[in-house]
Amino acid sequence: MAHLAIDDIDKQILAHLQDDGRMTNVDLAAKIGLTAPPCLRRVRSLEDAGVIQGYNARLDQAALGYGITIFAMVSLKSQAEGDLQAFEQHIAHLAEVRECHMLNGEIDFLLKIVAKDLQSFQDFLTSKLTPAPNVSSVKTSLTIRRSKYQPGVPLDV
Repeated sequence: MAHLAIDDIDKQILAHLQDDGRMTNVDLAAKIGLTAPPCLRRVRSLEDAGVIQGYNARLDQAALGYGITIFAMVSLKSQAEGDLQAFEQHIAHLAEVRECHMLNGEIDFLLKIVAKDLQSFQDFLTSKLTPAPNVSSVKTSLTIRRSKYQPGVPLDV
């Protein structure tokens, strides 16, 4: 991954693409005051440097049958690097786990999990999560509603 100095034009590009990843290069160039070829070169440089890691569609999980979101706080029996990696590798293959963060402190991992309903979550919990390598305990919290969703990072433009 190449290192890239990010200037104000790059920040504008990133801000616009973060808001609308489907924006055409011509539209993006017009919004930031460049012509299309140099705008595209900058986007490619940002991609090559790993600053832009990919493009996704935001999906409505409820419309797709995933009616609940759960946060699970997982504590492991051992925090040896091999045990941490074994748990992470196990989690990487569980489609219901949408995010996994290793934490500092009493809890080792925070997971964001989606499920169709409480029964399917219970099945997931008892058959896939609690039997995972080295798991000591799992505490879960079911979300009531999401009041903010802002993907990406704040950009000073």
